[in-house]
Amino acid sequence: MTYAVVFPGQGSQSIGMLMGLAEVHAQIKETFQEASDALGYDLWQRVQNGPEEELNKTHITQPAMLAGGVAVWRIWQSQVKAQPVAMAGHSLGEYSALVAADSLSLSDAVTLVADRGRFMQEAVPSGKGAMAAILGLDDDKVGEVCAEAAKNVVGEVVTAVNYNSPGQVVIAGNTAAVNCAVELARKAGAKRALPLPVSVPSHCSLMMPAAERLAERLAGVAIQAPVIPVFNNVDVQAENTADAIRDALKRQLFSPVRWVDTVQAFAEQGVQQVVECGPGKVLAGLNKRINREMTGLTTSDLAGLDKAVQAVGEGK
Repeated sequence: MTYAVVFPGQGSQSIGMLMGLAEVHAQIKETFQEASDALGYDLWQRVQNGPEEELNKTHITQPAMLAGGVAVWRIWQSQVKAQPVAMAGHSLGEYSALVAADSLSLSDAVTLVADRGRFMQEAVPSGKGAMAAILGLDDDKVGEVCAEAAKNVVGEVVTAVNYNSPGQVVIAGNTAAVNCAVELARKAGAKRALPLPVSVPSHCSLMMPAAERLAERLAGVAIQAPVIPVFNNVDVQAENTADAIRDALKRQLFSPVRWVDTVQAFAEQGVQQVVECGPGKVLAGLNKRINREMTGLTTSDLAGLDKAVQAVGEGK
């Protein structure tokens, strides 16, 4: 079977995540210890014991999700012979994919995404930015709604930022403009239009100051050519040079996540199965709505991991 691996981003974290896997597979705690050594605090303890408001702080969530995805990938590598033909990650998950593809070291990546989280939070004061999910409108209609909202709330920004699946688009920008777009989307016939519980308006132009700071940070990080192609969020391209990867990661902060296009690119590669490596099952749900011909497999617990290993086959 031809398969791809994907890594979830912020939003899939939860207190106690991966504990079931950790009780059986040493790679989980070993990976979190490696991350903790780089960060200077006990990341596993934060993940297991919280409190939730602490885990949900962007600069902690990002290294926690990255370490979780890489830890599960390491278990996967120990059990499956066949390599994926491609990888991708949703937003933050792109960093997990680059670590899994030996492009970034784990220690560099966890400190990098911790700083990325800080840069994002500091770019927009608390309460000034927002995100919302729009369900049941096509992409063009969401774009029209955002354009109208931006006209109504002069001087503020709101744009589509995550093309997650057909009929599911996330918008982001200044709080008043996002709230206006939510009301307009409801009037336009959206099945649901609801604000998301986040404090950072990711992937919109408000993140450009954070992107500049991230670019400076990326310049000092060693990046190798990925051993497995990693499709980026911005261009849906698998870059091979350090400069191109750095540029894509910078632009990712203020550009939409093109997840529908990413899954369609997998299909063009002949992918039949998509394995979600890490906490949660969000991407498997999205992928099912994008392309039903590809089987989605999750690995966030023992039962899911065992099923995925058997489905892909060629176990070691």
